[in-house]
Amino acid sequence: MSSRQLYDTIGVTYTATRRTEPRIAAQIWAALGDARTVLNVGAGTGSYEPPDREVLAVEPSAVMRAQRGPDAAPCLAASAERLPFDDQIFDAAMAVATVHHWQDPIAGLRELKRVAARVVVFTYDLDGLSEFWLTRDYLPEVTGFLGGRASLQEQAMAIGARIEPVWIPWDCVDGFFEAYWRRPEAYLDERVRRGLSIWAKLGPEIEQRAVQNLAADLATGTWAERNRALVDVEAADLGLRLLVA
Repeated sequence: MSSRQLYDTIGVTYTATRRTEPRIAAQIWAALGDARTVLNVGAGTGSYEPPDREVLAVEPSAVMRAQRGPDAAPCLAASAERLPFDDQIFDAAMAVATVHHWQDPIAGLRELKRVAARVVVFTYDLDGLSEFWLTRDYLPEVTGFLGGRASLQEQAMAIGARIEPVWIPWDCVDGFFEAYWRRPEAYLDERVRRGLSIWAKLGPEIEQRAVQNLAADLATGTWAERNRALVDVEAADLGLRLLVA
């Protein structure tokens, strides 16, 4: 299933739980430097688009494009691997939580590098994701499902990028996969899960098993005992990264 087909299917309620987290946004926007013109690739509903710059968005899913607010940047239907722009036409290109959906991440990253002087990509390191308790204890299939593609280091090398860690605040308002690391009850919420593409990819049987096991561990106190070190932690490094080139 392509990223367009995936988000045409699951994207209807995306804005209910997915929105800009200000503390992460500040790091992304700082990485854009003094860029005045910005291309947002795989832009979705418009989260993390800087409000003080001239932004043009690219998003292949019609369902996601339809949910962009009236103040969101203008948006074209196109894919990362084939951007319809001339070389070096933008000051910067950004991509947020989208590279793992691209058919060819390396080709897409090179396209960003081709059309922009600076590239900023918000993505993840699979090694860090495998250490997250939800993956480790309830969804071990995630690492196998997401593995086999270009590693974070290979992606960085393809565009000459440096890698920056992105810490997740415990009260993160953007409901991506790792966001509720200190609020495990959230993963029992159907609305929260529907905003996460991984559940659609793994299928209903794996989802039901994981939710049932997590609910049981929360009820018995097993989760709390296993993860008691997280109780007073304000922010966590779970493998989220910025590539900056």
